[in-house]
Amino acid sequence: MMKPRATPPQPGTPAYFRMARRKAVRMGLSPKSGEEAAKMLEERGFDVTRDRVTMLDSTVATQNPMPGNKVPGENPDIITDEQRQADIKKIQRSIARRRRTRFFLIALRLFFFVILPTYLVGNYFYNVATPMYQVDSQMVIQKPDNGGAASGLGGLLGGGGLSNLEDSVIVQGYLGSREAMQRLDRENGFIAHFQQESIDQIQRLPADASLEDAYKKYEKYVQIGYDPTEGVIRMSVIAITPEKATEFSRALIKFAEERVDRLAAPVREDQLLGAQQNYDEAEQAVLDAANVVLELQQSRGVFNADAELTGQMTILNSLEAQLVQKRLDLAEINSNLQPNQAQVNAIEQEIKGLSERIKERRANMLLSGDANASLARVSGELRIAESNLEMRQMLLQQSLSSLESARIEVSRQTRYLSLAVAPVPPDVPTHPKALENTLLALALFFGIYIFLSLTISILREQIGS
Repeated sequence: MMKPRATPPQPGTPAYFRMARRKAVRMGLSPKSGEEAAKMLEERGFDVTRDRVTMLDSTVATQNPMPGNKVPGENPDIITDEQRQADIKKIQRSIARRRRTRFFLIALRLFFFVILPTYLVGNYFYNVATPMYQVDSQMVIQKPDNGGAASGLGGLLGGGGLSNLEDSVIVQGYLGSREAMQRLDRENGFIAHFQQESIDQIQRLPADASLEDAYKKYEKYVQIGYDPTEGVIRMSVIAITPEKATEFSRALIKFAEERVDRLAAPVREDQLLGAQQNYDEAEQAVLDAANVVLELQQSRGVFNADAELTGQMTILNSLEAQLVQKRLDLAEINSNLQPNQAQVNAIEQEIKGLSERIKERRANMLLSGDANASLARVSGELRIAESNLEMRQMLLQQSLSSLESARIEVSRQTRYLSLAVAPVPPDVPTHPKALENTLLALALFFGIYIFLSLTISILREQIGS
């Protein structure tokens, strides 16, 4: 939003007289006071507050002095054609002279502020700057195809585009870090390469350069970029020789491969540790369950509850069959008109003995005493203990399977860094780009010059108004 112009001073005020004297001086007049300057301007039909002083006003005021300073005997109101033409020619010559002066000053400023700096920059790029070579390469982080639905540790470590994006961003950050620069310097002499005396002073790294100075040079000559739409990591390495640029590039690719291989190592090692702990616990649980079964067999005197129960039932069935037979025999004897009492008593005694034996065996099988447990209880305890043992053995098998899967995942490489474009050394220098850099310097200096010129012009207009 433009600022409103200030209110012009009122005639007769000190500000009005100061403005009149300033404009009169610009027109080439020599007033002694503000009042005299206002009078001179009014005699020439010049409005102090509204009219602006132009070059023509200055020239006319110089050629036509005030009436009070005119030469005696001359009539100022009469101007001949010859005088008018002469005055016009003088004005034109004065305007042309001032234009030439302004053009010369503009050309001089352009020379010192635009042309000369551009020439110095171009001379540096064309004649002084050390030629350098750029080697480009592209990398892609891939994962093995797990086939269908992954399970277990493979499903945990598997991933899609999101995991590849995260891995690529991690590798990009690592290659552009101080850690990668320090390793490249230790193994391939990065800092020493840019401290050679053959490099010009602007691009040369000082002999006493700090680590931060070296890292700034590393950021300048090693450019790492990642394209998420294509999943490609692009790397550009610049060095003094094409062989060294290729060496730096291949070294950084090797660093990236090692970092990619270690990305999932903590997860895989943690899964292996967890699987080993689960297996150890399952194995100990199997041993404890087996000891429980063994203790029951020893304490109860029963090796196999089913076999013991089958044997007892066989004996019991045999006794019951004998009892039935004796009862049939007794009924047959009693069916006689005069049964033999001795036989009856004997058979009754046998039936009584068989009944007591059957009752005792049933009691031993079903009821527990103070010292011994019943066969049913012993059988139930053994069944529970054996079922627990079988379950623990099944869990042990599952833990063993998980442990083997974890061991396979640890030994298997889960991420691969593939080279989409291998680093190839160029046969001609690629830097500096002299023409592009010179034109860029010209545009930069010219833009700065235009900006400063406009700023100064605006300030002069504001101050002079």
